[in-house]
Amino acid sequence: MSARTGAHIADARLPDVHVEEAGDRGPLLLCLHGIGSSSAAFAPQLAELSSYARVVAWDAPGYAKSPDPETPLTLDDFADTAAGLIRERGASAHVLGVSWGGVIALRLAARHPDLVASLIVADSSPGSGTDEAKAKGMRARATELAELGPRAFAEARGPRLVSPGAPDELVRRVVDTMAASVRLPGYAYAAESMAAADLRAELPSIAAPALVLCGDQDTVTGTEASQAIAGAIHKTAYVIVKDAGHLANQEQPGHFNAWVLSHLRITARIPE
Repeated sequence: MSARTGAHIADARLPDVHVEEAGDRGPLLLCLHGIGSSSAAFAPQLAELSSYARVVAWDAPGYAKSPDPETPLTLDDFADTAAGLIRERGASAHVLGVSWGGVIALRLAARHPDLVASLIVADSSPGSGTDEAKAKGMRARATELAELGPRAFAEARGPRLVSPGAPDELVRRVVDTMAASVRLPGYAYAAESMAAADLRAELPSIAAPALVLCGDQDTVTGTEASQAIAGAIHKTAYVIVKDAGHLANQEQPGHFNAWVLSHLRITARIPE
């Protein structure tokens, strides 16, 4: 596995981001993490799916090892930055987004359809802007992070992201990843991008085939939000991941990766 900070040569206005990369053959699989995480969230995918694909996982601008953005970023800015990573590496990518990363992936597919060969959207939603209370709560998170600091913020939020039966080791890993990843102002920009997002009107325009997954014990975005995505995109398969909370890709990586690989075998024609 290799790591580097990507320079967006084609468009100097786009932020530089740190990425983790694994695999040297097959289709490009770009992984976009949730609002409280980083590329570390995709360790199981980098380890296992790199036998079949070139797996690239970013630290979003202002997260973990990525530099802080020089100006505030919108959802379009995050999507355009992801588009820059794809352009650096090839003609198109299969884009895997978890939670907030799924919202970015959906906007990326609507905004840059030529760059998205397919979508894998996990434990996500059409955005917090679909509900006034959710949007208000999302915007309040930046203040909470400022008041508590990253470690206490992570300890309060991290355990909610997995199922009640998740092993202690996973809970600690989720908390540690969040504590090492989130900071201001990047988290505030991410929260605002999520609070302002309501993708319901644009979902039917997405032409890329999609796999939508959700943990059966996800209480953060929940199965209804994932069903709303799956029901709106024309070419969709919808999967419930058993015994998993909001971070299904980390809590049940074997099942999750098997579904992703099955999707890639169909959409990218990866041989058996």
